[in-house]
Amino acid sequence: MNPTSSGSGDTPPPDIAVPRRAPAAERNRDAILSVLMRVVPRTGVVLEIASGTGQHAVHCAAALPHIVWQPSDPDPDARDSIAAWRAHAGLANLNAPLALDVRSDDWGIAKAAAIVCINMIHIAPWEAAEALFRGAGARLDAGGVLYLYGPYRRNGAHTAPSNEAFDRQLRARDPGWGVRDMEAVEALGEKAGLTLVETVAMPANNFSVVFEKRP
Repeated sequence: MNPTSSGSGDTPPPDIAVPRRAPAAERNRDAILSVLMRVVPRTGVVLEIASGTGQHAVHCAAALPHIVWQPSDPDPDARDSIAAWRAHAGLANLNAPLALDVRSDDWGIAKAAAIVCINMIHIAPWEAAEALFRGAGARLDAGGVLYLYGPYRRNGAHTAPSNEAFDRQLRARDPGWGVRDMEAVEALGEKAGLTLVETVAMPANNFSVVFEKRP
């Protein structure tokens, strides 16, 4: 993914760390941004959970200049990459990454207007999904948005053969991983005071899943 802010380009200056790239982020960034531009609040802090390489953080912060984008990741190598993208892009509304594991009680941030989590809950134990919703329920005010992106099963069935094969690969790597049932994720939201308000079919058999904090 290439940053879209002024002064950005394909090659970072030689005096900063080299940002990592994920081909999937380059493919899905615009589709994700098109939904986020419609559903996230116009102002406030957007907390991104498991920001990974940092490509989405730069892309979204550049396109949404009136919000403050707060990236995070528990992996120090990921945070180095996020910091490199941030230094490269020079965006005033993109904060330094937080060292944040959703399973911790302390997220380093008390409130957020929206929380964004892209491609995490299927490559993490189910406890991480549970913790994500608990943390979102505690930090979002009424009307705040939790946005998830990734593959899901619906009514107990995979939506495409490629997702079924991907699910097998994930579970072979770690039995606690796997493509999640959307209905089970919706139940987590209900328990945390979050209502599923929209699902959007996305490219490559993925979904955008939008929750809103109830009054």
